[in-house]
Parts: sequence; C-alpha cells; structure tokens
Amino acid sequence: MKMRILGILFLAVLSLPAEIFATTLARLSLDQLASSADAVARVRCAASDSRWENGSIWTVTTFDVVETMKGNLNAQVTVRLPGGRAGHLTAAVDGTPKFNPGDDAVVFLQRLPEGGFSVAGWVEGSFRISVDPRTRREIVTQDSSAFAVFNTATRAFQTEGIRRMPIEQFRGLVTAAITRAEGKTR
Repeated sequence: MKMRILGILFLAVLSLPAEIFATTLARLSLDQLASSADAVARVRCAASDSRWENGSIWTVTTFDVVETMKGNLNAQVTVRLPGGRAGHLTAAVDGTPKFNPGDDAVVFLQRLPEGGFSVAGWVEGSFRISVDPRTRREIVTQDSSAFAVFNTATRAFQTEGIRRMPIEQFRGLVTAAITRAEGKTR
C-alpha cells in the first residue's frame, strides 16, 4: 500500500510544470528608476479595476496627477499591472504594487507600447505618501521597503529602501536623480 501511495505521489510530482515562475527583483536606486522612467509624478488613485485580457488577469488603475516631476502627463493617467481579481479568480503577482482609491503616491512610470503606463520596477518605483501622526507632516515610504529584494552585491535577499522620509527630502532626492538621468541622455 505504501509503495502505491509513493508511486502516485511520484507521478503527481512529474506532472507539475517544468518551469515554476517567481518574481525576483533586484534593488534599484533612484538614479536607475529616474533613468528608466518616462515620467515621474505624485498621483492620487481615482479607481482600480481588474479584468481578463488575453487569458491573464490585469489590473488597470486610473490616477489623478497631482504633480509632475518628469515628463509630460495628462491630468489623468492609467497604469496597467499584472494580477488582480476578476470574478472568483485571483492572480497574485509578487512585486506588483496595488492601489486603492484615495491612495497618494509618487510613481516612476514607463510608457507601454499599447498605451498607458506601467510602474518602473513595480514595488521599487512606487512610494506611498502618508501623514506622520506625531509631526502631522507628509512622509514617503517605498513599497519595496517591506519586500525582500535580491541584492546583487551580497547575493542575498534583503528588506531595505526608503521608509518614513519627509516628502520635502524625498522630492529633493528625486529631483537630483532626474537631473542626473537627463544629463546622461544629452
């Protein structure tokens, strides 16, 4: 009986797909994000909707643009990212930022060939804005600061990134990174 169960388990393992997909992100600096982004903006989430497209679930989020730091943007932009919930099915893609109506963020955007944008570096290029309850000042936290990211120098996974930084300081770092990125393209 044990041999029969082991045989069934062995066949079940063999029937698994040959490739198993996972999300592995490498830490990106603000300079790298600024270089790869077509636009950088402070945004407020207006709506987010998941849907089936060509056999996959995608989430399309509409943002109101509050401030443009790089690029030329309309008053509203749409961001398309893999994963989400369509009907009774959920596709979870680690490393993709998720937005809810009312969320404030600074996002590094990459234009998509079919129109709209994606977030450069996914959670790496998404920075949430909140209010510090002690100081009542706006602070910024990078989505990836709680996400294990692969450090190519140490060849290990680490959680690091921008956490609870005053928005004025963050805006200065982003402006400097954009300036350096634009200087390299000239």
